[in-house]
Amino acid sequence: MTLEERIGQLEEESELLSPTVDGPEERNAEERGAATPSATQSAARQSASATTRDAPFQLRGCSFTMMLLKILNPRDSQFFPLLADKVRQAPNFFRNAPVVLDLDSLPPNAELEFQGFSAALRRHGLIAVSLQGGTRRQRESALAAGLTLLAARTAPERAETEPGAAAVERAPELPYQRTTKLITEPVRSGRQIYAQNGDLVVSASVSPGAELLADGSIHVYGALRGRALAGASGDGTARIFCQSLEAELVSIAGLYLVSEDIGKDVQRRKVQVYIQDDYLHIDPMTV
Repeated sequence: MTLEERIGQLEEESELLSPTVDGPEERNAEERGAATPSATQSAARQSASATTRDAPFQLRGCSFTMMLLKILNPRDSQFFPLLADKVRQAPNFFRNAPVVLDLDSLPPNAELEFQGFSAALRRHGLIAVSLQGGTRRQRESALAAGLTLLAARTAPERAETEPGAAAVERAPELPYQRTTKLITEPVRSGRQIYAQNGDLVVSASVSPGAELLADGSIHVYGALRGRALAGASGDGTARIFCQSLEAELVSIAGLYLVSEDIGKDVQRRKVQVYIQDDYLHIDPMTV
């Protein structure tokens, strides 16, 4: 046997006896295959994505400012006549306005027939859409009448004080970092501006039919002729400031006054609007 033949024989025996070891490229390919979805899975995901893009609707979260109707005695004979008077003061504001029914101050044993009550509200231009508070029985009755349910807002805890110590009123802690939104051009009729989680400053005038909303305070360095709703998320410490009060409506934390309720002594004057003792107050500013 020649030397070349002997070398060839040894190489063949070495290949037969040595274990099979995958190279790096082969191992990586197998690992990628294990981690990569199959062609069937990829096709399914692409199909689901295409279905989502082609869907005729989208579900998104959003927040709206709605009127709250706090019901104290629905059986009072003056309930709807007084409500009608209030609606007549600002018909454009109340027309087809969604309303949340607040039962937090209604006695637990009080009966409220939501179907008929909602129909009576509709005759005055108000549309009941949801319920806040109430007993379990009242909530079940509201659901049966087609209303939705909102969680009742809990009252802030009172700080314990020593006997004889003076109670100090503290502003509620806000769940957000207050910011400021600045608008430098006039706010035209039909436009709505919302300052979320903060104050709204308008360095121009506001036209009739415009609406300003802010979770904090509202400052208007011009004539306020539209609607201004401060403390939209319930902050009762918010205020409204303007150079000339000619508003259709002013509101803080749900308490509001329409133009007919605003005294002539503060109209077209520099004022501030604030809450004190659960009522809206309007004071002229001389500075």
